[in-house]
Amino acid sequence: MDRRDAERLDAEDPLAWLRDRFVIDEAGPLYLDGNSLGRLPKATVAAVDAALKDAWGSGLVRSWPGWMEHAERVGDDLGRALLGAAPGQVAVSDSTTVNLYKLAAAALDARPGRRVVLSSADNFPTDRYVLEGLAAARGLELRLLEPSGPDGVGPAAVEAALGPDVALVSLSHASYLTAALEDVAAITAVAHRAGALVLWDLCHSVGAVPVELDGWGVDLAVGCTYKYVNAGPGAPAFLYVRRDLQEGLRQPIWGWFGQRDQFLMGPGYDPVPGIGRFLAGTPPMLSLVAVGTGVEVLAEAGIGPLRERSVALTELLIALWDAWLRPLGLALASPREAARRGGHISLAHPDGLRVSRALIAAGVVPDFRQPDLVRLCPAPAYTRFTEVWDAMERLRDAVGAGAHLAQDARPGRVT
Repeated sequence: MDRRDAERLDAEDPLAWLRDRFVIDEAGPLYLDGNSLGRLPKATVAAVDAALKDAWGSGLVRSWPGWMEHAERVGDDLGRALLGAAPGQVAVSDSTTVNLYKLAAAALDARPGRRVVLSSADNFPTDRYVLEGLAAARGLELRLLEPSGPDGVGPAAVEAALGPDVALVSLSHASYLTAALEDVAAITAVAHRAGALVLWDLCHSVGAVPVELDGWGVDLAVGCTYKYVNAGPGAPAFLYVRRDLQEGLRQPIWGWFGQRDQFLMGPGYDPVPGIGRFLAGTPPMLSLVAVGTGVEVLAEAGIGPLRERSVALTELLIALWDAWLRPLGLALASPREAARRGGHISLAHPDGLRVSRALIAAGVVPDFRQPDLVRLCPAPAYTRFTEVWDAMERLRDAVGAGAHLAQDARPGRVT
């Protein structure tokens, strides 16, 4: 292989047009951190500008009649395009942390007498912290399963840990550390046989990996929209509740947007039927607009083609690691098999933080995760094959020259 092979892949790429839908400074650094924050779609600039000037600027409070159900409308669009969810089961609201708390608390209330919550030791920190807090407040046990290397936990380990005392299983579809994909359908099925509910975190898979929540029999799910969905920093998250569970679950944050006849301002809480009962406070309209345009851009391409492109990009990255970086002491910390991994690749190095900083100094944006992982994400909506080639070449040259040894090894506020 040489760079001409990457150029050929770009020239033959059926999704090459999609890059033009994003605001990209071609003179800027090579961006391989779309699994932390996605790029800005051009459509979002126009849509938010219109919401600012026309809806808020001119319409003011008179705009609310058109805004009231927007969280559910955008949720339906998200469900249809990226989650495999029929209408009426997805709403966009709050943060992933708040949504996880709402759904986990509701699930635990639905399984009284069961004292155990299962998760994984490498689950995203906010998930573990929320579950730890719920367990501490309720006198429950939080059991953390150890992943099997870079391949995740797996159905067999979950099944072995299940029993009549387990109320809830809460895992991530794609590992934020290694991108390992869990078998959602198989794990959900074994948990159901044991009488437990299952709550999935889709933050690192939505928009990069096909998801079939209805087809997989998923009970509950949450996820963010600022990574592959490209809705902007701090954009609201989403929650999914399977239709047949909605009326039997009561989430713990009772707010006026989940209230039946909310403008009657009644003295007691009476939740609306359907997915709306999992809402709480007033939705952030400007951010919801950005979620909507992010979904529209990805829907135009289709999650199937996006996944194919993601696999091709990460396969190129692994091939270049094999040829250039493995001899330099960087280890592949993600599954080699494409079907077992999500949209990013992690490389392990004893001086991972300094390697990450050397790469930034070389004009490439990755990120670092403790204890030793450099994460590289060629987001399929806008990353070119030549960008992967050039980024890996710069990484090879930096580590080969020992440039990372000159970098500060002290952790910062953001890595």
